[in-house]
Amino acid sequence: MEKAVKMLKPSSILCVFVLIFSAISVDRAVAEGVTPDEAKQLRDEVREMFYHAFDGYMEHAFPLDELRPLTCTGEDTLGGYALTLIDSLDTLALFGDRERFAASVEWIGKNLHFDINKTVSVFETTIRILGGLLSAHLIASDYATGMGIPSYDNQLLHLAEDLAHRLLPAFDTPTGIPFGSVNLLHGVDENESKITSTAGGGTLTLEFGILSILTNNPVFQQVTKNAVRGIWARRSKLNLVGAHINVFTGEWTQKDAGIGTSIDSFYEYLLKAYLLFGDEEYLFIFQEAYKAAMHYLYNDPWYVEVNMNSAVIVWPLFNSLQAFWPGLQVLAGDIDPAIRTHAAFFSVWKKYGFTPEGFNLATLSVQHGQKSYPLRPELMESTYWLYKATRDTRYLDAGREMVASLQYGARCPCGYCHISDVVSHKQEDHMESFFLAETVKYLWLLFDLAAGSDNLVENGPYKYIFSTEGHLLPATPQISLVNEHCSYFGAFCKNDDIRKRSRISDISVDPQEANNTLHESWVPNRFPSDPLYRNFISVSGVIKGLCPGLTHGQKFGVSYLAATDTDNEDELTKQQESNVAQSYSLLVTNIANDSQPNDNKNSDDAQEPNQGNSE
Repeated sequence: MEKAVKMLKPSSILCVFVLIFSAISVDRAVAEGVTPDEAKQLRDEVREMFYHAFDGYMEHAFPLDELRPLTCTGEDTLGGYALTLIDSLDTLALFGDRERFAASVEWIGKNLHFDINKTVSVFETTIRILGGLLSAHLIASDYATGMGIPSYDNQLLHLAEDLAHRLLPAFDTPTGIPFGSVNLLHGVDENESKITSTAGGGTLTLEFGILSILTNNPVFQQVTKNAVRGIWARRSKLNLVGAHINVFTGEWTQKDAGIGTSIDSFYEYLLKAYLLFGDEEYLFIFQEAYKAAMHYLYNDPWYVEVNMNSAVIVWPLFNSLQAFWPGLQVLAGDIDPAIRTHAAFFSVWKKYGFTPEGFNLATLSVQHGQKSYPLRPELMESTYWLYKATRDTRYLDAGREMVASLQYGARCPCGYCHISDVVSHKQEDHMESFFLAETVKYLWLLFDLAAGSDNLVENGPYKYIFSTEGHLLPATPQISLVNEHCSYFGAFCKNDDIRKRSRISDISVDPQEANNTLHESWVPNRFPSDPLYRNFISVSGVIKGLCPGLTHGQKFGVSYLAATDTDNEDELTKQQESNVAQSYSLLVTNIANDSQPNDNKNSDDAQEPNQGNSE
């Protein structure tokens, strides 16, 4: 079994990103038995699912944080600041619901404040509240989105900035890795745990980075980058990171390495921070981390947990938070393993009607104590991305089964219930806010894409990165070109000599060669000249802006604390130099021809206190 993967180059990632996100006209592909009319019906059914839950929250729980859908009551679960409403804002915008979006933004601007004596999770508050406020602000303040609000005066941005300032004390640690929790009024409590999760400390870069750009205050971006560096500097010799770490000593307190619980979104934000900001330091770290994950964690088609130092398997378990991984692989261009892994994960869903928090790969049964399904979105997310990338109709069938399971197993009087046992389908009186922020959002986008998309994400003025909470973060020139980085939206090289040396090339292929069901061309290190790349899509484009790169050390001057063997260090240095020497940023600025794909066919319970992933 081939586990090692080639290093991903900036140009290869950017090409994949452009191809996925560009508004390419694609023939509508619908699954056998799913007609265009049925795809529209499924899209409308998912929309109704959202409003059943959203209206239930607004009527019975608002302004408390979350809904108890069985008893039709509410509860404060995070900070007591209308969590579900904030988490739902960009879904309202995505649906084109101007009236409710504007009313919600207005209420939040007038009534919300963070000057409260509450101790909150830094991770959850960042991805749900800070991300929700920033996403809604970027939509409400921009008439190009079609959802601009005339009376809006940056109220959500001011709230986001105030909230971020209140989270900053958590970053005051010797390692730069933040505490897991902080009091919004008093800062970090003297008795606060010094143990945090890798995901909790390394999944803050998108939200804080955007805030730095919007407020022209670099401190937010700096502290979150330092946190990532603090984690990566303490990686093992195998380039693996553990699950929990002491933020003062830098000692790993849980050395299990995996792609799921407590680590998942650390990988996710490495790649997405590069795609959104064009910062190649994140790409460099992602390349190394991804290569190690595929070598040591991947047991085709599953992923296991291993000791970060020895790579000995310690936990042959599929946990539901792993299900985001195939979607991330789509963004990275590694399609083939994504297809196989998604099929394996979905087989668990089909077996039980939901994915349990833990599924034991040795016994092929639900892991003891991990029988619940808290309405997680990760499998829907990967289903959407794989359909978007391949147009393979199996993913529409999968989405239809997911909708059926939610409708018949999780729907309750005022919303959708947690499933406390995937075997008995017993319901629990709780509905996480991410059900509205992500789960129904990805399902709706899936069927809207099949029916003929007409929404902010697919047809809006910008391309969007989804945060780990599913919030829409636009790649506007202000955000993505802040450093005039050679990137993907009409970017240019600052150096005149480089611009003079840039060259224009045409990429054209035989349309008959564009049919490739498995899209084997979407793998790292392949360029438009590669025949396999050409087999994927027929394009005619202009490539410009060839920016030569410095070595990672020259550009960033980052030193690492983890000890490495001399032989491994020398080999790694050679790989890095070889990779950087060939690297440049590739920009496809004009997609002229249509693609013709073939029409044929976060478990939280095990984590430290206040470190639970929401997804």
